[in-house]
Amino acid sequence: MNGELSRVRLYAMRLVYLFNAVVIGFSSWPELMHQRELITEGKPWDLVYGVAFSLYAAYAMLFLLGMRFPVRMLPLLLLQILYKLIWLIVVGYALWSAGRLTTAATGSIKFFGSIVALDLVVIPWPYVFGKYARELFKLQRKRQSASTT
Repeated sequence: MNGELSRVRLYAMRLVYLFNAVVIGFSSWPELMHQRELITEGKPWDLVYGVAFSLYAAYAMLFLLGMRFPVRMLPLLLLQILYKLIWLIVVGYALWSAGRLTTAATGSIKFFGSIVALDLVVIPWPYVFGKYARELFKLQRKRQSASTT
């Protein structure tokens, strides 16, 4: 499976996995540790924040796995590009069009946009389309043949 992708592409993917693991991990794990202190003080987070930071911490750990298995963990990069594109379109565009961009929102838009651009370059799109589209068509053919018999 890795034979289809160049060595340069695989190392570029590994660097992106490492970058994501570091950035997401260094922002999520300290927050989770601080939350533990807040709970003992009787000031816990809202449950949604706890779920979000727990998800980010798990996501960072999976990105570390992506360094070892860059092709197998490719769905992580696809998830990242999808959720950031959704955020940029739904939230970022709404803030921009309403004229309500804050400094934090502008920074998020720039950061998310640069990550999306990086993902667009690093993800091996011919491999993704060939692998996943092929599997979808196989599944569709199996369903059609099962329904005709």
